[in-house]
Amino acid sequence: MVATVKCPTCRREVPWREDSRYRPFCSARCKEIDLGAWANEQFVIPGEPANLEDEPNPFGSNERH
Repeated sequence: MVATVKCPTCRREVPWREDSRYRPFCSARCKEIDLGAWANEQFVIPGEPANLEDEPNPFGSNERH
């Protein structure tokens, strides 16, 4: 018997198999909706905000981009 999970976006049942291309999502559309929600900050991971002043500049200078 194949385990199933509910698509996080539409709640449709999705078989948890290697050939389930978008698992845990049912489709590319649901996967992109979820990604868009993260990008729009509709989802957040709780915790203290990152202090970017303490992070090294990935561009190698003291300028902020």
